[in-house]
Amino acid sequence: MKVELTLKEKIGQMIIVGMNGKKIDERIKNLILNYKIGGIILYRKNFKNYEEMVKLISEIKQLNSKNKVPLFIAIDQEGGRVNRMPPEINNIKSAYRLAKTENLNIIKETGDITGEMLQKSGYNMNFSPVLDILSKNTSKGIGNRCFGENAEDVSTYGLEIMKQLQKHKVISVVKHFPGQGAAKLDSHFLLPSIKKIEDEAVEPFKDAIKENVDAIMVGHMIIKSVSKLYPASLSKKMVKIIRRKYKFRGLIITDDLKMKSIRYFYGTKRAVKKAFLAGNDIIMFRFNKKDEINAIENIIKLVEKGKLKNSRINNSVNRILNIKEKYEISDTKEIEKINIDEINNRIDIVNTFVTDEEQKYLQD
Repeated sequence: MKVELTLKEKIGQMIIVGMNGKKIDERIKNLILNYKIGGIILYRKNFKNYEEMVKLISEIKQLNSKNKVPLFIAIDQEGGRVNRMPPEINNIKSAYRLAKTENLNIIKETGDITGEMLQKSGYNMNFSPVLDILSKNTSKGIGNRCFGENAEDVSTYGLEIMKQLQKHKVISVVKHFPGQGAAKLDSHFLLPSIKKIEDEAVEPFKDAIKENVDAIMVGHMIIKSVSKLYPASLSKKMVKIIRRKYKFRGLIITDDLKMKSIRYFYGTKRAVKKAFLAGNDIIMFRFNKKDEINAIENIIKLVEKGKLKNSRINNSVNRILNIKEKYEISDTKEIEKINIDEINNRIDIVNTFVTDEEQKYLQD
């Protein structure tokens, strides 16, 4: 995708934001029309039913349609506890329960259902699958979102989900590099830390890179051997490890900077600044309007003053534009919509294979 962008438009492309309510408010209009942001992530709180969800996505795309670059319309639809779809759609069981079937065809079917459901509903990016490895130390924030207790199972089942999403032209963002399975704390609230990158924990991500994953989400966890002050998501050393050691050429995306663990430890402006300086391609957040604008304007000033290199911004923007072209992302293509009864029937069939048994340290 070849387009001429101003500095402000380039910075905008590197940002994905969440919405506060069920309608496009002045904050979102300003971010799309004035700052030309790269994408929107939606949650279940943003709509009450399927028709409302599709209508909202259509309105977001229409608002952006006169801009030079189409939007990422993102979601983190995992199934289990992390279910963002409207209530008319049945929920697929957790990753852990799916994996315990030891049936790759079941995993493949759930990935196919999810990919079709998202693509036909207007989404083009999914923050899934989770490639963390489950351990007895795993925080309940991750818990049964993991596909298993070893790298082989997580790679086998997780990457099948990734491939099915890709088949349906939905960008799969695997998470949370370098693996939060060894973390005892939930990064939504407190910053977990471990001594070093665990070899087994990173194996599923290495496998994903070999299998042409397009995007990796970096988690909010301090790796003491890499940086004692900043989590992986804000660490320049961590981004260099992903690029140089693991030879990853796709998109590197931060976990959401709105999480309490980040806002309280670093503040909004500093967190966004560190995320850009670290070399992440896409920074995801949802703050109040004033904090968001101040953070974005601060990044623009850093580039203008030479404290953030133009070449670094250009590299990220080129990766973003290339992935949007690869996935044929468009704001003008009409949303097909799913047949809810058919999707629910397929989900019900899959769920009949899943046991309700889980280990005691998992959270439902």
